[in-house]
Amino acid sequence: MSPSFSPRMHRSLLAGAALLLAPMGCATSSQAGAARDDAALRTDAPPRVKPRWGLVIHGGAGVISRENLTPEREAVMRAALTEALQAGHAVLAKGGRSMDAVTAAIRVLEDSPYFNAGKGAVFNHDGVNELDAAVMDGKTRMAGAVAGVHHIQNPIDLARLVMEKSPHVMMVGDGAEAFAKSQGMPLVDAKYFYTEERWQGLQRALEQERAKGAPPAEQGQPSTQGQTPPQPAQPVMPAQPPAPVQPPSPQPGSSLTPGVDPVTGDHKFGTVGAVALDQEGNLAAGTSTGGMTNKRFGRVGDAPIIGAGTYADERCAVSATGHGEFFIRYTVARDICARVEYQDLPLPEAANFVIHDVLVKAGGEGGVIAMDRQGHVAMPFNSSGMYRGYIGEDGTPTVAIFQQP
Repeated sequence: MSPSFSPRMHRSLLAGAALLLAPMGCATSSQAGAARDDAALRTDAPPRVKPRWGLVIHGGAGVISRENLTPEREAVMRAALTEALQAGHAVLAKGGRSMDAVTAAIRVLEDSPYFNAGKGAVFNHDGVNELDAAVMDGKTRMAGAVAGVHHIQNPIDLARLVMEKSPHVMMVGDGAEAFAKSQGMPLVDAKYFYTEERWQGLQRALEQERAKGAPPAEQGQPSTQGQTPPQPAQPVMPAQPPAPVQPPSPQPGSSLTPGVDPVTGDHKFGTVGAVALDQEGNLAAGTSTGGMTNKRFGRVGDAPIIGAGTYADERCAVSATGHGEFFIRYTVARDICARVEYQDLPLPEAANFVIHDVLVKAGGEGGVIAMDRQGHVAMPFNSSGMYRGYIGEDGTPTVAIFQQP
């Protein structure tokens, strides 16, 4: 059996062979040339040309249909994506850090009621908003994450505080909020996150759950079909919630399937994220989410999991959106960057392979946004749509939603 070598090891062997075959008098010059060639091919070497700095964002992927997205709704969502791009670009254009650009862009999306993060977060089974977020700095490999918080207006900012002001990477629930208070971050009343649209989405999901007679089973977990579901706890809401409404006709994948929006009927994975490359050539990534409508038992998806939904190193930065359980199992964000690092694959090739081959074979749905340190961008997704956008040095924002224009 012939041995297999990595591309980097293969180059090293070639360089060594060149030295052995070179005349003794030329050893010094040959060695210098081999070193130059190796440095030019290494993915961890400084880029030979000035990187194209910029920012990429997403607002969730899934079966996003034109039929269920009204022109008015599409217009406001495109406007929010554009505003987020411009917020991040304003940081980068002044020579600011990629981490500052990422958090600036994500805050805009967290403050919008139209995306499932921050203000627009969905309700869990008990009628409570549970928020997750993560950030990672590619230059330092420092990272911070929070999960299951209820009173943080911008979870992305708390994730950054965990990274910068604590020795830890992840904090959850009440502990994360206690840490926020210790750092002077105000907590907001749960009423802040209430939106009628998200509340009605939960009512539809609960109604369908009662009609089925069983709580939804997680993907790959034993079914509880036939058992009587526990009654949901009475939520604490800003006002008496409206009576449950009749659910729409069942979709091919019901609204109890992770990622299905019970309001529009679209099979959408609600998450927002951003990746950025600054003028110094440093990368950063961030992701924020409200999770799944009607989720139970403190379920946490991939968004706050470093290496699954969020990852950045000196070569590559990724933020993901999709069926979180698959992104966790296949460490999607890190897998893309590992292929760039160890296989010397171009970023688009690495990202496309993971999303369209690895995930598809596993049955996972979703997409990613990614940048490398030369400024190359990848935005692959294996669903019919993903809210996404890019802005480069020229300051011209580009926003897209559907698979086809």
